[in-house]
Amino acid sequence: MKTRRLGTSGPMVSAIGLGTFSFGGAYGPTNEAESHATLDAAWEQGITFLDTANIYGKGTAETVIGSWLKTRKHRPMIATKAGFTDDPAKRVDNSLAFLRTGLEASLKRLGVDHVTLFYAHRHDPDIPAEDLAGTLQRLQEEGKILGYGLSEIAPYTLERAHAVHPVSAVQNEYSLWTRQPELGLIQRCQSLGVAFIPFSPLARGAFGTPMPDPSTFEPPDFRRRVPRYRDENWLHNRAKLQAFHDFARALGHSPAALSVAWMLDRWPHAIPIPGTRSAGHLAGWITAPHITLTDTDRAEIDRLLPIGWAWGDRYDDAQTALAERYS
Repeated sequence: MKTRRLGTSGPMVSAIGLGTFSFGGAYGPTNEAESHATLDAAWEQGITFLDTANIYGKGTAETVIGSWLKTRKHRPMIATKAGFTDDPAKRVDNSLAFLRTGLEASLKRLGVDHVTLFYAHRHDPDIPAEDLAGTLQRLQEEGKILGYGLSEIAPYTLERAHAVHPVSAVQNEYSLWTRQPELGLIQRCQSLGVAFIPFSPLARGAFGTPMPDPSTFEPPDFRRRVPRYRDENWLHNRAKLQAFHDFARALGHSPAALSVAWMLDRWPHAIPIPGTRSAGHLAGWITAPHITLTDTDRAEIDRLLPIGWAWGDRYDDAQTALAERYS
């Protein structure tokens, strides 16, 4: 497994990490044994960077990672997040007290005394970015985190926070069907020496094999809320995706591996975190860091899936309200 640095002064981690959103049941039922098997497969393939959050299954994903660590000698780099609340009137809280409480609960579930990276899961608009950076700096100075990150933010929030205390990583959705970070965020991360962590690099399964069938999505599958998977949007998107799937297979790659390879090829500071709860699915994209793209490959990918090709939004209105916009 190739490696990349987690920010200018951070540790070296595997070039791709493992996202654990699905460990909490976001895409359907799962269990501890299945998640442990996926973690074992990831470690055996050289993945040393795990990404989780306190809201994934209301702590389930962290608990599963913690129970896995108890029975293994593996010591991966772990990133987790906090900031969401259960209060519909104030859905995000970046106060020191709230973030500290969330972090300490995460550490207990994970069974560790610190994490490599701790994100504010969203930016609370009531808290200036400079104050948030100061809060996370304080947690870092206390030894609970080695570095801090921000998620679903705009370039201006990164600049403001980084001026107070260096940001290690920014995590935003990014894939061949979600390209907004190219409007300045990825570039700003690169110029500041901040790692860019694309989540959902497989477009919430759209680049998986087999391609998803939205008619089979059962509650509580997260994708039931995603406009791109609905009705005529999906009819259009599926046709475009099928052409990419066919191209990937003609090259001898899985669509998932090629889509992640495209990202790694494009941005040297990107560390994608594909998510899965299946060791079998992981095998479909683990080869991505070792795929070499030619100029012809890049041109064909741009032709098949040009910027803005996807119909429908990536989030519904309620979810969109929590992500910073800058276009």
